[in-house]
Amino acid sequence: MTLFSPEALRSVLGTGLLSFPVTHAREDFTFDEAGYREHLAWQSSFPASGVFAAGGTGEFFALPPAEVGRVVRAAVAATPDDRPVVAPAGYGTAQAIAMARDAEAAGASGVFLLPPYLTELSQAGLVAHVRAVCDATGLGVIVYHRANAAFGFDAVQELTERCPNLIGFKDGIGDVDLMTRIHTRLHGRMVSIGGLPTAETYALPYLEMGVTTYSSALFNFVPEFALGFYTAVRERDAADVYRRLDEFVLPYLDLRDRQPGYAVSIVKGGLRAIGRDPGPVRPPLTDLTPAELGELTALVEKVLPA
Repeated sequence: MTLFSPEALRSVLGTGLLSFPVTHAREDFTFDEAGYREHLAWQSSFPASGVFAAGGTGEFFALPPAEVGRVVRAAVAATPDDRPVVAPAGYGTAQAIAMARDAEAAGASGVFLLPPYLTELSQAGLVAHVRAVCDATGLGVIVYHRANAAFGFDAVQELTERCPNLIGFKDGIGDVDLMTRIHTRLHGRMVSIGGLPTAETYALPYLEMGVTTYSSALFNFVPEFALGFYTAVRERDAADVYRRLDEFVLPYLDLRDRQPGYAVSIVKGGLRAIGRDPGPVRPPLTDLTPAELGELTALVEKVLPA
């Protein structure tokens, strides 16, 4: 596995689509490592600029910490050497530090820092949390602006000054004002990543704020469509982007919004629809109903390669 310096990781992630693979499960909800490795091998036959193991789509919130380590090691082993693997860290600061250090030991090239668990926190507390994780590892760190980890611009600016290895900012809130400030005042300091659920929906307008890449859950099961969509966005081909939104993405959102938590469930459903069953989602999530899976399958078949 090629290790990427923080600077190299920042450069490469912004050049293409980001893969956020599901984490395969057996019927008892334990990690199906063989299925996961096979999925990553298949995904690796398509171009992506980075693999984020056990992220939100990968059910980080439902995996025991020891299992997160297994998933990261499996991803490192199954991913081509020239493609960086980014490992997750989260929960409280002490647990996040332990996960960041384990990611480094596992051979990952970066850390994706998810929001702290449960509690509200001040901007000073959020800054201290991120600084502690950055100080604990030599890997490049990407923070996730979502839920209680809601960064103000002053906090982001302070962190970029104090943490040389803070190299990425993923927006999961949709804060246009903040993203504009980051792009205008910190231009080039971090890679900005689109991270709203089904990020394709927002990809074209976000490009104007310097968000050159995004997390694509669709890449899991319709990689050709996801890559074509990304190409249309980068080429600013608005007609093609909106055609693809109307043809597939918006009907997909209608299904996704049927139940809370379906943002993950529908991705595993998409893999079932193409005959690559990843196993069930883990509690407390629920899988699509058989009728919903039938609707999704009919939708997916419209965009599969002939």
